[in-house]
Amino acid sequence: MKTTFSRRSLIRLTSFLLFAIAILGASNIVYMKKIEKLENSVQAGYQSSVESLAQSADRISSVLEKGRYTASPEMMSRLSAELLKSSGEAKSALEALPVRALSTDNLEKFLSQVGNYAASLSRRATAGEKLSERDRENVLRLSECAEKLSEDMWSLRTKILTSDYSMAEIFDGIDTEVGSFLADGISGIEDGLKDLPKLIYDGPFSDHILERTPIMTQNAEEITEDEALEKAAKAMCEEPFRVLKCEAGEEGKLPAYCFYCDGTRCAVSKNGGYVVYSIKSRKTGTETLSRDDAEGYAREYLESLGIEDMEKTYSESLGGVCTINYAYNDGEAICYTDLIKVSVALDNGEILGFDARGYLVNHRERSFKEPAFSEEEAVEKLADGLTPVSCRLALIPLDTVEEKLCYEIKCRTESGQDILVYLNSQTGEEEEILILLKTEGGELTV
Repeated sequence: MKTTFSRRSLIRLTSFLLFAIAILGASNIVYMKKIEKLENSVQAGYQSSVESLAQSADRISSVLEKGRYTASPEMMSRLSAELLKSSGEAKSALEALPVRALSTDNLEKFLSQVGNYAASLSRRATAGEKLSERDRENVLRLSECAEKLSEDMWSLRTKILTSDYSMAEIFDGIDTEVGSFLADGISGIEDGLKDLPKLIYDGPFSDHILERTPIMTQNAEEITEDEALEKAAKAMCEEPFRVLKCEAGEEGKLPAYCFYCDGTRCAVSKNGGYVVYSIKSRKTGTETLSRDDAEGYAREYLESLGIEDMEKTYSESLGGVCTINYAYNDGEAICYTDLIKVSVALDNGEILGFDARGYLVNHRERSFKEPAFSEEEAVEKLADGLTPVSCRLALIPLDTVEEKLCYEIKCRTESGQDILVYLNSQTGEEEEILILLKTEGGELTV
């Protein structure tokens, strides 16, 4: 009996082991297929992002080239919308690629600059304004940068696709010989964009306030499309709101639902449900309102959206539309980082434009360090030939996207030119100097 039992046990044990091996083998096959599927998914994602970045750069170059020759506000508005869309797609594609180990500051700044400038041109096109000679010079310089970027991106794409390594191996091996050509390619793109034009077209510091991750939305709860629709309807004064149609949303650092209706477009952030911007396109009639009247309508609109403590900084009237720039004032300092722009029709007070991106990106409660010297001492640090007119504390963003608390001293030169000098409130160093230019429509800074 003992021998028979041992033989049965051996047979059972052998059968069990064979069964276990079969199960493990099958599980391993399933696991390997899952790994392969995941790798293929990662590979496809990287390839899609590279393709999207190259194609977006191509479209940006093409649209800017067209923009150099347009003579109508209507065409400028269409091209601006294309630029805004393409720059957003390019930024989303760049963010999807694992290139954080490399410096992409110039590329990110260029894409932000194109998007910001497109939004500015769109608002001015809404007012019926044509491109100025300075605008054409800016478009030409951006176009040249975009053309070079497009060439570099397609060249890099070709090298990646013809490499002996997979996408995953290339991007995961940026610091090794495998991904060295990728690092060289990105470095070449950065060098090609190092001489970007500095555009100031919506008041001081507007060309780099949008380069950081939005503070007000990054931890906010995501809302539904229906909730966003109601907010857009209120912002656009459209009732019933069901007449609004949803179109492709925006991604990037400030994802948003987008709605449109009869020449009006509005974006509402997916996180937090904030109105990001709205633009209404229509021709304005005979001007019946003053700039002060327009500011009254703009303030009522801000209050309807629950936005408080905003101080008017600059305004400009063009083509029957007054655009007012606001900055947040917390009682201690004016924050040029937290910007909102409102455009008001001068025929009936209708809100034709609203842009809160600077505010959403930067706004938060701050605690300022006590200045190391007084206003009187700040004025004494001015250069000879400058007569102080006013002095106050102001928070400004530097080119590095850092914020600095400064004394903003408005001065006048011996020739009568108005100058803004910004002195670091801790070190006394000059952080920025701006020239105020007065025009028939308002004030500009250069």
